[in-house]
Amino acid sequence: MATSTAYKNEVQPFASNTGVRSTYPASNQMTNLSSDDTRQSANDGLGACGWILVILSYFLVAITFPFSLCICIKVVQEYERAVILRLGRALPGGAKGPGLFFILPCVDTITKIDLRTATFNVPPQEVLTRDSVTVAVDAVVYSRVVNPVISVTNVKDTQSATQLLAQTTLRNILGTKTLQEILYDRENIAQSMQGHLDEGTEPWGVKVERVEIKDVRLPQSMQRSMAAEAEASREARAKVIAAEGEQKASRQLKEAADVIAESPIALQLRYLQTLTHISTEKNSTIIFPIPVELLNLIRR
Repeated sequence: MATSTAYKNEVQPFASNTGVRSTYPASNQMTNLSSDDTRQSANDGLGACGWILVILSYFLVAITFPFSLCICIKVVQEYERAVILRLGRALPGGAKGPGLFFILPCVDTITKIDLRTATFNVPPQEVLTRDSVTVAVDAVVYSRVVNPVISVTNVKDTQSATQLLAQTTLRNILGTKTLQEILYDRENIAQSMQGHLDEGTEPWGVKVERVEIKDVRLPQSMQRSMAAEAEASREARAKVIAAEGEQKASRQLKEAADVIAESPIALQLRYLQTLTHISTEKNSTIIFPIPVELLNLIRR
């Protein structure tokens, strides 16, 4: 504690001389305050009654040795940390573990915190989007405890609190989005939700690592409307493509007509080529076209 006090005394003149102001977020300040309160409460002293109880606990351990080792020796796994409260006060030094450590019976209370990443599903939330469409969206959240002492002293159940906060955050974020943004911009929505959750759970000693949007469910009437809209869009594109094909074909026919008009014998050659093509198909009926020039002679 002397080292930390000296460090604070060294930092304060530096900050006052250089004119640097603190720019830490409010959540970090709350975390630092809670940590300082924990250290202060642990160093205020147990009092006379507290020391008497501690001495009696040591005496009880001594007279029941070695049977008391079954109660006093605790094991913490590699992925766990133990928070020890002695007469309701957190012991200095933070969480204990991993490995073996000693506790006093009837005086110390131990709470084991799992540091592994925990996942939970956010139940489907029916949200009214910004364009007045009702959708049901569910997600999955990955979180872990990064400060065991704060997670024990600041919140009763970190998993339940994080899950409830994820539900409200999901509803609040989706309420500001349109249906089009929800369907095509899931990554940005997940990142925004992760940032809000991480900021809200930081005073609890919890870190939200990842958020994923699982499914977006639309009402049946909306699904039918979107299917009809997509079908109409496809039909419109098909008609546009067919019209473009007809336009290109008419241009090619015009160019062919211009070539035939420049050389009258080309029309006769085309006529003979058509007869040759018809004869190869073994048709019983052959239609001979009458030239337009012949009709003009008859009219005269």
